[in-house]
Amino acid sequence: MTDTPRIATWFDVLLDKKGSDLHMAVGYPPLGRIRGELVPLRDEPLTTEELEELLFELCSPEQKRQIVEELDLDFAYGYGTKARFRANYFYRMTGIGAVFRTIPSKVLSLEDLKTPEVVRKMADRRSGLVLVTGPTGSGKSTTLAGMINHINKTRASHVLTIEDPVEFVHESLKAQVTHREVGPHASSFATAIRSAGREDPNVILIGELRTSETMKLALQLASFGVLVFATVHTNSAPATIDRIINTFPADEQGQVRGMLAESLAGIVAQQLLKTADGKGRVAALEILVGSAAIAAMIREGKVFQIASKMQAGQGQGMQTLDMHLERLVKDDVILPDAALEKAQDKENFVKVLQRLKPEWEVPETLKA
Repeated sequence: MTDTPRIATWFDVLLDKKGSDLHMAVGYPPLGRIRGELVPLRDEPLTTEELEELLFELCSPEQKRQIVEELDLDFAYGYGTKARFRANYFYRMTGIGAVFRTIPSKVLSLEDLKTPEVVRKMADRRSGLVLVTGPTGSGKSTTLAGMINHINKTRASHVLTIEDPVEFVHESLKAQVTHREVGPHASSFATAIRSAGREDPNVILIGELRTSETMKLALQLASFGVLVFATVHTNSAPATIDRIINTFPADEQGQVRGMLAESLAGIVAQQLLKTADGKGRVAALEILVGSAAIAAMIREGKVFQIASKMQAGQGQGMQTLDMHLERLVKDDVILPDAALEKAQDKENFVKVLQRLKPEWEVPETLKA
């Protein structure tokens, strides 16, 4: 393997353009996701031979065996000091393909991310479950890295991350940070979480809660006095609670409601939107803070009441996604159309936009 792999040329182009993802597929030119849009990085499409050479150069023999036999491979690749990439190799109709997601080498602080004070308070907690949710590419890992960075700078504690693959690498500062990767260090998330309890952690970051088993283990750890951070692929706080409960069979849901009601410290549901000037992206956040009232709603199966509780809970730092979108439009950070695309109650949000921006034209598709 050479010191600089040939694919580095494309990594450099992507980083120069401040792109977030590099897409490589046979029959298409290399594509970069720049400010949310996929843009060709050259005119000529990639051939099978060229792409296999570019991709396999980064692989160990074991990884090459996995992609050929299992047709799917995830790993993290450190590109010197410039960046780390989360790589996903897969097979599609035309042959092998890959997507590389940029993981910045510098962990952004909560201040850098302009995160509300309430998110820092969640990171200051000593126990409970904090969920950061949103679709793929919405910046969940970046927000979590900011929270772990805050703990690392302020608290003498043991922080354990369980990821697939490890994304942001934290140098131990005040905290002792241990990174474990599913695959090389543990056979599964469940196995790693089970042994985590014996590793005396104060804080655990779980890359993703995918199964009822990992969810139950995370809830148990949170109730044992550990601060547990995890991600779920959902678009709102109430949907996250429903998703967790509905992952379990009906006869277990009552017990899970009780565990979740007791241990939920907060949910941050986020979406990334293009800024009005087109130069960058900004996170819109929905924030739920755990409280006795929220716990009662979860326990009694009244999750549908949570949205109105978030609207009324601004004093505790709570907000719905639509409330934050409204502020971002009002401050001219994002354009009305971009906000409307992500809004949860579109009908009501049209009225909000008409009030905020009387000159704004309602899209034809939404006219009665």
